[in-house]
Amino acid sequence: MKSIAAPPSASPSVDADGADTTESLARTGSLPEYVYAKLRQDIFDMRLLPGDQITETEIAAHFKVSRTPVRQALQRLQGDGLMQGYVRGGWEVVPIDFKRFSDLYEMRRLIETHAVRRLCAQAGDLSVLAGLRATWCVPVEERELDGPKAALLDEVFHQTLVRAAGNQEMADTFDRLTDRIRIVRRLDFLYGDCLHSTYEEHAAILDHIAAGDSDAAQRLMDEHIDGSHAEVNQITLHRLHSARATATTKPPAYVSVRVRRSF
Repeated sequence: MKSIAAPPSASPSVDADGADTTESLARTGSLPEYVYAKLRQDIFDMRLLPGDQITETEIAAHFKVSRTPVRQALQRLQGDGLMQGYVRGGWEVVPIDFKRFSDLYEMRRLIETHAVRRLCAQAGDLSVLAGLRATWCVPVEERELDGPKAALLDEVFHQTLVRAAGNQEMADTFDRLTDRIRIVRRLDFLYGDCLHSTYEEHAAILDHIAAGDSDAAQRLMDEHIDGSHAEVNQITLHRLHSARATATTKPPAYVSVRVRRSF
């Protein structure tokens, strides 16, 4: 699934001819994609946090590239809803906006309850559920308790159900939505108490889909999303600072101002 595909490595490497990766990428015309993937992963790994400010000049110097591919990468991130420009080449990781997240979760609820309804109505092959059951319908001792890994599995669960419903446009929209709420969902798995409840709720949803019980499946999905949304509203500036403090990787060298906004 494209929204969770692993990006290139976080630091430039050397190819077989001894040339720096950025030079090779520049020759193939994929340098904007390279910078985009690096910045995007820094956001999702919480090295860049909501409110952090960066400039095209600093990023270009860090990656040893011109400002053109940097600007293209930042504009693409802006299209993803992850960055916003302000003045003279300055950019900011989109700050936490609770109204925005409320809107995104409302859209999420509409898409996922529709997908569940469609799946319950399908009389054909629901073999896609088997793979999800192998992950979520397991004994307690076999559950994934690593927060970031569990968050990734959670994304796969929801994206798989939406994609299995058969509406490609809806699935693509849901992938973009997933990108926009990823950082708060990851914080939920890192600092919340949702791991075991997520397993139990996912398993129950799968059971009701398999039984074709549309009303129960939709109700459980709606409650599941409401619970996740409630956790988002508990995100605080302290949690964001804690996320950075406990990260294994230091903040990027190109960050000039650390989390300047409060919310």
